[in-house]
Amino acid sequence: MSIRSCALESQAFLALKDAYEHREKGAAAARKKGMKVVGELGFDVPDELVLAAGMFPVRIYADPEKSLEETDKYLEYSFEPVVRAQFEKIIDGTYGDQIDYLAISNSTDVIIRIFLYLRELKRVEPEKNVPPITFIDWLFTRHRLHQVRDEFVIGLFKKQMEEWAGREITDEEIRKAGAILNENRQALRDMAALRHGTEVRISGTEAMVIIGAGFFMDKEEHTALVRQVTLDAASWPVLTGPRVFYTGAAQEDNSLYDKIEAAGFVIVGEDTDWGDRSYDRDYNMDYDPIRAIVDRYMLREFSAKKAFVSQRVEALDREVNAAGAEAVIFYTNQYDEVATWDMPKQRKSLEARGIKHITFGRMQWPVSKNEDLDAKLAEFAQAVKGGAE
Repeated sequence: MSIRSCALESQAFLALKDAYEHREKGAAAARKKGMKVVGELGFDVPDELVLAAGMFPVRIYADPEKSLEETDKYLEYSFEPVVRAQFEKIIDGTYGDQIDYLAISNSTDVIIRIFLYLRELKRVEPEKNVPPITFIDWLFTRHRLHQVRDEFVIGLFKKQMEEWAGREITDEEIRKAGAILNENRQALRDMAALRHGTEVRISGTEAMVIIGAGFFMDKEEHTALVRQVTLDAASWPVLTGPRVFYTGAAQEDNSLYDKIEAAGFVIVGEDTDWGDRSYDRDYNMDYDPIRAIVDRYMLREFSAKKAFVSQRVEALDREVNAAGAEAVIFYTNQYDEVATWDMPKQRKSLEARGIKHITFGRMQWPVSKNEDLDAKLAEFAQAVKGGAE
């Protein structure tokens, strides 16, 4: 399903779509105002501290059209394809011209490896146009001892941000940033109610534009636009078709969602950091500022790469129920095998509740390389609707 005409008639949606499709505009505008831009690789870089430092956070993303000439010199082909493409933009100077600093969190094992490669590359080839890098070495197991260590780690990140900003960051500034981000998360949750409710009025493709724009624009501006588009969408036509939940590889653009919804599905939720998971836990305003950051990022919903299988089974069941999904699509890219550890038990749990599912594994990236994907999605849609298997 492409973006519908009703969405394109919303000025708020068009502004979000522009930010989503022209992702460098927000950072360029911020730099013109004298702000420093922090690129974020990994899904657990605390925006609260970036904003409190007076800087502009942007998500590092891949370009499927870009040659990997530089990456091929340094990375094995067994790295996830999206990560290889992200690495290319970091080392070929693209991000060196667009951002001032790079913050990397250890959200996945492959990102840890990327940090190690970049650190060594900066040592042996300092002439490369790679921005200064910092690394956030989180512990994601939920124990008090690890929480204490994470508070120390985030304290170090705060010191790095102060060094980059050239000034101290006050507790008041951190709390103010936390409040701004909480408002943004609540606006997104209010929007998501139009995906998860009895009557679905926002498609998955449209939702991804609304959510994803926030990774590349001013947070308060994004909040205002999300609130307005939510008001507009309340009168959009109700979407019909099997309600499907998406899990697996995070989608940085709408290519896959377009194909899924073109097959007749309505995507009512996902557990990826480019979707619902990005706003699933608030910053606790009653806590000490550093503890509140640790609480928000350490205790948010876990991806497959940071959780036990039992946690992922429970989480998927809960989120599928909350979204009212009739079916689940599992989708992983080539060399992205971690999520597959959870899938057997997740599928077993879904089957016990009569929820249909399909698995697409070791898929090519970008999505357009998978020639038989459209036909398989259409076949699955018919099966969910009650047609021939």
